[in-house]
Amino acid sequence: MRTSHIVVGTDGSDGSKAAVRWAAREAQRRGTPLHIVHALDWEWHAARYNVGGEYLVEAHRHADSLIAAATEEVRAIAPDVPVESQALVGNPVPRLMEASAGADLLVVGNRGRGGFTSLLLGSVSQRLALHASCPVVVVRGHSETGPVAVGVDDSPAADHVLEAAFSAAAGRSAGLAVIRTYLPPPPLWLAANVAATDVQTPEQDAIERERLDHQLTPWRGKYPEVPVETMISHDSAAAVLVGVSKGAQLIVVGSRGHGVLAGTFLGSTGMQLLHHAECPVLIVRPRAAEENALSAGVRG
Repeated sequence: MRTSHIVVGTDGSDGSKAAVRWAAREAQRRGTPLHIVHALDWEWHAARYNVGGEYLVEAHRHADSLIAAATEEVRAIAPDVPVESQALVGNPVPRLMEASAGADLLVVGNRGRGGFTSLLLGSVSQRLALHASCPVVVVRGHSETGPVAVGVDDSPAADHVLEAAFSAAAGRSAGLAVIRTYLPPPPLWLAANVAATDVQTPEQDAIERERLDHQLTPWRGKYPEVPVETMISHDSAAAVLVGVSKGAQLIVVGSRGHGVLAGTFLGSTGMQLLHHAECPVLIVRPRAAEENALSAGVRG
């Protein structure tokens, strides 16, 4: 049976230390245990270097010291949070995915060293965001002030994203900024000379805002204590969300969608957020059964 907990990856870098602190505060907010994981990429090193067993002993000793330091930092921030820690041997991506199976959340830093090198610049973060069996937070920038912000469309997964965003805002006693972007088609006689973002379409904007308000109605009823602001924009989702992140404490987005956000979270929109957002980014991913149901709904 699945038990609620948060998993955080650490390698001792500044980015992973920030992730540990963020995860400790989040575990305290949620009242859930925290599982600290360090992936000792010994298989990678052993395949490339002729080293003896004494180096493996030293590597384990170093891993244990990293885990102990992270545990102490969690206890200083959130002394009531139950903490488990584990040093695992193997490639960080599959080991973190295994460790996060059944977790409520996987938290990683924006940059690391050793097993987490190029977390945001290479394939590691993309693989975690795509394949982790739980939501993923990439911790970067500031994280303590401002509203929670969420980008939504009308995809079948939108309710999962909104649920995560409203819950995050409620848990932080923060406001929620809800952003919907769309590109109005310019008139044919203007298309060659006028960008879609420059077209003024007040009637279509009003329709989009009404659709968004209708989408938010059940969530406003469930979370009446969360103040909500909405934004309709003709700009790209990435540009709007990166801009909003400057004053937000968390950006919430889905791992898939359609419309402006369709298939782009791990493409241009997602990569721009992971590179340029000025606050942590929460990637909402439905669990396997829910995702299969959503996929079946889309196919139908």
